[in-house]
Amino acid sequence: MTIDPRLALDATDLAPRISKGEVSPVELVAAALARLEETEDDLNAFMAVDADGARRAAKEAEAAIRRGDDLGPLHGIPVSIKDLIDVAGLPARYGSLTLEDNVAEHDAPAVERLRSAGAIVLGKTTTSEFGYRGYTKSLVHGNTRNPWNLGTTPGGSSGGAVASVAVGVTALALGTDGGGSVRAPCSFTGLVGIKANFGRVPVWPASATPTLAHVGPIARCASDATLLLRVIAGADARDPFSLYPPIGAETPADDLRDLRVAFSPTLGYAKVDKPVADAVTAAVAKLSSLFPNLEEVEEVCPDPADILAAEFIGGCSARLGDTVDNASHLVDPPLLEAIHNFRSMTSDRFTRVLRDRLSHRETLRDFFRRYDLLLTPTTPCVAWDIDSGLPAGHEAAKVWSYFTYPFNLSGQPAASLPCGMTTDGLPVGLQLVVPLLREDRLMGVMRACEQVLGRTRTPIEARPQNAH
Repeated sequence: MTIDPRLALDATDLAPRISKGEVSPVELVAAALARLEETEDDLNAFMAVDADGARRAAKEAEAAIRRGDDLGPLHGIPVSIKDLIDVAGLPARYGSLTLEDNVAEHDAPAVERLRSAGAIVLGKTTTSEFGYRGYTKSLVHGNTRNPWNLGTTPGGSSGGAVASVAVGVTALALGTDGGGSVRAPCSFTGLVGIKANFGRVPVWPASATPTLAHVGPIARCASDATLLLRVIAGADARDPFSLYPPIGAETPADDLRDLRVAFSPTLGYAKVDKPVADAVTAAVAKLSSLFPNLEEVEEVCPDPADILAAEFIGGCSARLGDTVDNASHLVDPPLLEAIHNFRSMTSDRFTRVLRDRLSHRETLRDFFRRYDLLLTPTTPCVAWDIDSGLPAGHEAAKVWSYFTYPFNLSGQPAASLPCGMTTDGLPVGLQLVVPLLREDRLMGVMRACEQVLGRTRTPIEARPQNAH
């Protein structure tokens, strides 16, 4: 299987070549669709493909170049959209059999903005039901595999999105993140993912988990991820949480040396596998030259897993409503069990958990008064066996993605960057977290850290089952 070399290019490389006529959008989309067809049986990354729509859009993009039209920053570049984000005319199943026949009437705001920037939507990628699982399996489409090792999961719930980018079908993808569902899969596949400040990217229609959900960029490098974030970010009246001023100019590299930087290997409660801990510690040691005011911090906050679980499962319970009792066979069994457990919670217990969220937010707000940047592992493990629901050694955890969900609950912008590989040849991610509304700083830090750490190659060729 030989990949078209144009599909291995970054979006920031492709865009000027397309605008100059050096790369044809028609040929690029044809190559992307061929790549999708080549890899889909192995990966199971797409739940809907709009080949005809993508070809029409590519022809229109090419005509715009010939006319000399003003072109957007993503003109002619193929993208994929996770099936928790609406694309007009395409299925909107959200990984749920309860919505098997649902078709979106309108584009979500982020998709509207992608189209305005010239991007071409190839199709929609797989997700677990309403994004619940930390791996990408549902009753709608089955199990999605990791291009690095087809015997492992790409994580979830944006597993289809990261597989699309890692294997070279698209340079960019949109995912969603309600507890780490962009950052963790990016960590498992050697990609860059951003969860911006809560509300920075408008979410509409409302998510099943509206107090936690983000739409975020997935890419192979920091420049592509930050470009995509700037395209999709911005206020939209359909999401009142999004009514913020625009993101400011990226923090210059020269200003980063003055940052007060904390590195927390566990946040104070996480269990981390040794290969991940070793890779992250080595990466942070390299970054000490970039951040002279870096110190290790043992505890950042108490574990807010109970809060995350109650809010997330409570949202899914509300979305499914009476279906849980009247048509339970349509609900993914792990989600159904979690909803039943949630519904057995007393109202007093639930309100106390919600109250705890306010305390958690204050804890992190106070932490970021003392520090300008926090570094942690993105995940406590690498990609695990495709047939296991949880990573080995973390089965007893309330929520295994210890490092990501605290910042869905508190709102701070966070990103995952590739920072190394295990001896088994699987990627490891480093999480970067900044104070509220400081995506400008996050962008500058991402770019500078990538220059120090280097980029992780991507598994452009889909690999044999159980092979590293």
